[in-house]
Amino acid sequence: MSDFETIRIGTDARGVATLTLARAEKHNAMSARMIAELTEAARRLGGDARVRVVVLAAEGRSFCAGGDLGWMREQMAADRATRIREATKLAEMLLALDRLPKPLIGRVQGNAFGGGVGLAAVCDVAIGAESVKMGLTETRLGIIPATIGPYVVARMGATKARRVFMSARVFGAAEAERLDLLARVVPEADLDAAVEREVAPYLSCAPGAVAAAKALIRNVSTPPDAAMIRTTIEALADRWETAEADEGTAAFFAKRAPDWAPEG
Repeated sequence: MSDFETIRIGTDARGVATLTLARAEKHNAMSARMIAELTEAARRLGGDARVRVVVLAAEGRSFCAGGDLGWMREQMAADRATRIREATKLAEMLLALDRLPKPLIGRVQGNAFGGGVGLAAVCDVAIGAESVKMGLTETRLGIIPATIGPYVVARMGATKARRVFMSARVFGAAEAERLDLLARVVPEADLDAAVEREVAPYLSCAPGAVAAAKALIRNVSTPPDAAMIRTTIEALADRWETAEADEGTAAFFAKRAPDWAPEG
C-alpha cells in the first residue's frame, strides 16, 4: 500500500493494521488528497481478510487539526456544486471508516480539532494521551461541524454535545473522557500499552462474528442514513455561502479577530 502520500499503512503478523495520518508538518490536517486516501484505505482494509483489527494513529505532535487550510480556501472560492461535491467526499470518508467491518481503535497522541474530533468519533474505541486537547472549533470560522456531526453526537449524546458542539471551546483529555469522545486517558508513555490492551481481545474472536456484531450495533441503533448525511452536506455548503463564513475564514488567514469577536 505504498501508493499513498498522506497516510501510511502497516500490518503486523497478527493481522493488526495501523493506519497512520502522515502529514505531521501540517498537523495532519485533512486535504482533498488525504480524504481520498482515507476512503481508499478503509475500502482496502475492510476487504483484506488478513486484517483483524485497525489502529488509527498519527505522526507528529497533533492527531488531526481538522480541515487543511488550502482545502478550506478552495471551498470558499468554489461554486455550490463544487462545494457539495467536496463535502460529499468528506462525508463518504467518515462513513467508510465508521462502517469499517473491523474494530477501529483510535490512538490519539495529540490534539484533535474539528474534523480530527470526527475521526476520533468514528473509532469504536479511542484512547487518548492525557496531554491531548480537543475542540469543535468550526463556529469560530462561521461554519459548523456538519459532516462529522452524526458521529460526534452519536458518541456523546445530544445532552453532552450541547456543552461543546456550538461554542468552539477547547477542552482537555479528562473532559473528553467525560464527554465519551475518549474511552480512556493515559499518560503518553502508556499510550501504546493501552491501545494494545484494546486490540488483544479481538485476536481471540472469530473475525466474521466481530464484523457481524459491529454491523448489528448499527442495525439496532439509529446510525446516519443517506438522508441524514445529505442534510449534513447541504448544511455545510449552506454555511460556506454565508457572510459569516467569508469573514471568519478571512480573519483566520489574516490572524485577526473576526468582527463578531472581542479584540485581543
